Order: sequence, then C-alpha cells, then structure tokens
Amino acid sequence: MNETQNLGLPRWKRVLDVTAILMAMPVILPVAILIGLVIRTVSAGPILFKQERVGYRGRRFMCLKFRTMHCGAETNTHQGHLQQLMDSNVPMTKMDVKGDKRIIPMGRILRSSGLDELPQLVNVLKGEMSLVGPRPCLAYEAAKYLPWQMERFNAVPGLTGLWQVSGKNRTTFTRMIQLDIEYGRSKSLPLDLKIIFKTIPALLLQMWDTRLQRKGLSSTAGAAPSQAPMPLRVANR
Repeated sequence: MNETQNLGLPRWKRVLDVTAILMAMPVILPVAILIGLVIRTVSAGPILFKQERVGYRGRRFMCLKFRTMHCGAETNTHQGHLQQLMDSNVPMTKMDVKGDKRIIPMGRILRSSGLDELPQLVNVLKGEMSLVGPRPCLAYEAAKYLPWQMERFNAVPGLTGLWQVSGKNRTTFTRMIQLDIEYGRSKSLPLDLKIIFKTIPALLLQMWDTRLQRKGLSSTAGAAPSQAPMPLRVANR
C-alpha cells in the first residue's frame, strides 16, 4: 500500500480526506466563523487553542482546536484523571459532566458535540491527521503506554475513529487502545466510509450521555445526606 509524501497515509485515504473536506467546506466555513465569533464574545483570549500532540509513529505536531477553556487553565487535574483511567477499568466519562469551572460559556456544548475539533481539518489538509484514525494523544499520555500499546501509533491520528463509533466514553482506556490497534491493522476505504457515516449518530449519543450524566449529578447533589452518591470516574479527552 503506497504512502503519500511519507505521511503514513495510503493514497486512497489522502484522496478521501481532501475530497470530503472540499465538498463540506460550504457548510463547515460558516459554522466555524460563527463559533469563532461566539468564543470571542464570551471569553477574552485567542479563538484557537494549539497543543502539541503525538501522531504517526511518535511524530509531534501542533493540534488545533477551538478554545473552550479560560486562558491559563491548569492541566494537573486532567493528568490525574488520565492516570486513574489508565490504571483502572472504568468508563471514560468526560470531566465536563462534573461542571469543570475551567470551561468557558458555550464551551461544554462545543466539546460534547465535537465542534471544538473543527480546526483540526487544517491538520488533516497538512497530512498530520486524517479524517479517520486514533485520537492524537498528549506526550505525557504516550510516555505511560505499555509496549503493546505503542502499536496505536502505526495509524495516522484522526478526527473520528473506530473507538469513537464503538461506545467512546462508555468504554475503558484499554478498550480504546485495542480498537485503535484493530483499526490500524484493518484500515480500508469501506471501513473509513462506514466510520464516517456512523460519526454523527455517535456524537448525538455522546451529547445525550453527557446531558444524562450532568442531570444525574444534579440529582445527587440535591439528595439527602443519607443517600450516598456513587463515585464518579471522569476523564477529559
């Protein structure tokens, strides 16, 4: 399977990425402009957030997102929860459901819907990412991977992937790695198309789960002291 420009992308995958983005641009561009205006209105600071991520075979690149947190927000909280997820067998529920004070107004909606990741289409056009593939992880996450988990980097990172349409935050960290490795071993045009078409329903399910989880937290907070709440295991990917 030929790789284009030594980017780790089969030719069919590169063609699919560029063609799909160009076809969707008339819809994507107005939405992106609107999101940018909202962020500029509700929070001081840059519209975009840049963060170094680990991609294909360990290559580092600057991943783009719409900024959904206040400038200067601390990251130790996320690192702690990530470590908990990697050491346990609990569902990867987002930190957002707990009411993360670092998130700007409207930021929670952008995150649960995946709209905060629209700027990564630039990363896709540059060949650093693909539409379909494992999510690009942070360096401190990659540093904790076990040897067998490193195979996850044999596929170019993507906006959506097999993990995202197979339960995502309902699954565990280990299951995420397994699904990403499975995709890397079996990627094909039919599989990519299947994942792309299943992404919207998966995002709607994610938004619904987030709403139910936040509602459950609110009910727990208002319960009598005798009602012991179940512990919440959270993550922020």
